[in-house]
Amino acid sequence: MIRVQGSSLQSGAQLARRDFMQIGGAGLLGLGLPDLLRAEASGRKGKAKSCILLYLYGAPSQLETFDPKPNAPLEIRGELGFTSTSVPGLTICDRLPRLAPVMNKVTVLRSVTHQHPIHGVAFATTGTPTIDVAMELAPRDSKHWPYIGSVVDFLGQSTRKPGAAPDNIALPFPMSSQRTGEVQRAGPYPAFLGGAHAPIWTRFEGHGTVKAKKTLQKMTWEDFELYRGVSSDCRFSLGDTGSMVELDRLDQRMSLAQQLEAQLPAFDGSAAVDRQRSAALDLLRSARVREALDLRHEPDRMRQRYGMELFGQGALAARRLVEAGSRFVSVFWDEYGLAGTGWDTHWDHFPRMKEELLPGLDNALSGLLIDLDDRGMLDDTLVVCLSEHGRTPRIQNVTGGGRDHWAQVYSVVMAGGGIARGKVIGKSDKIGGTVAERAISPKDILATIYHLLGFDPETTLLDRTGRPAPLVAGGHILTDALA
Repeated sequence: MIRVQGSSLQSGAQLARRDFMQIGGAGLLGLGLPDLLRAEASGRKGKAKSCILLYLYGAPSQLETFDPKPNAPLEIRGELGFTSTSVPGLTICDRLPRLAPVMNKVTVLRSVTHQHPIHGVAFATTGTPTIDVAMELAPRDSKHWPYIGSVVDFLGQSTRKPGAAPDNIALPFPMSSQRTGEVQRAGPYPAFLGGAHAPIWTRFEGHGTVKAKKTLQKMTWEDFELYRGVSSDCRFSLGDTGSMVELDRLDQRMSLAQQLEAQLPAFDGSAAVDRQRSAALDLLRSARVREALDLRHEPDRMRQRYGMELFGQGALAARRLVEAGSRFVSVFWDEYGLAGTGWDTHWDHFPRMKEELLPGLDNALSGLLIDLDDRGMLDDTLVVCLSEHGRTPRIQNVTGGGRDHWAQVYSVVMAGGGIARGKVIGKSDKIGGTVAERAISPKDILATIYHLLGFDPETTLLDRTGRPAPLVAGGHILTDALA
């Protein structure tokens, strides 16, 4: 007997339909196991070889980023201005001067909407059909679905070449690990796919260069803020070799390889089994990955292009990881120091937007787009910059101004890997509060990412109970965003 992700597989013709779905995808049903693995190895038709996901935890305001409303009342438009871009008729916040001339490389989705105005990272990045506060604060809740990077890692495991870089790496450090509070946010977890497909988290090595003061209710934090500035000798590394998560991941890969190998007499796909064994024995600490994460190999001018802030250096490391062969790399702008930070601007909205958030985003995203395009990599590297929701149109009367949670309409940016250049899809109303044209679900964005990476969004996995679970429930490919 072979067990793959909890599904019992019998050799020969007795493999069940749901077992085929568990190993590969709906498009390959009806094949024997060795034929299935060979079919997966023959290549996919997606335009994107890899994906870099830039996640802005806390939710940026659509009005101070990609959908300003210069004609709205002051209590709506706020104190920041707007600027024209390289796309005729497209304006963005004037605190994004480096992005303005490269907006002709991206598609802006201005009408993303859903019904969950909470920090639902899991809703934005997994196929789960719903989210609530209890799930948001419980990463291992049985109702969660797997993170998109984990799914990419799982579906691509049979075609992964020996010695290749891991396909699901996340930066800069495990989510929710660098701020007060023991509760972790849900989102980048493998759910029912199991620990073998958890993201491989990096560790940041370096120190901050700019101090900041943060408040959260009665708590105050004052220290060096990495998202405002980091030292020139900073780099990333993989975690300790004794990490429980990584040992679990390696153990599961080796178990899978050993089970497949035991069935060699029953199958003629020994080459496919050898590939699985090579993947299982591939130590995650390869020299290729270590070098990609060591930013000291990059010229100073390139590091400055991305910005000497944590997010920008993470984006630069992501480009290096993609060059090294990683299929899916996530860079999180996470909470740091205190909970309720990142892009969660309930108060001190304008000071933080001007001094930290917009400069860091401007440097990182523009640097990544220009660098990928200059290297001829943008056409086959998908870049997605998203968050869990937007912010309220009306400014709150608090210190520094504030905008609360708002999921009725917000903006997402996509580029490269089969996405059209210089396009704006959807429209919000005159105050950036509701969808005026072309409602887009976060699930549509996920479906489009899967499609461009060569995976059918209708592919069905098995959940913990053995029931079929589609990759993206209710998601539709954004055909109007494709090149």
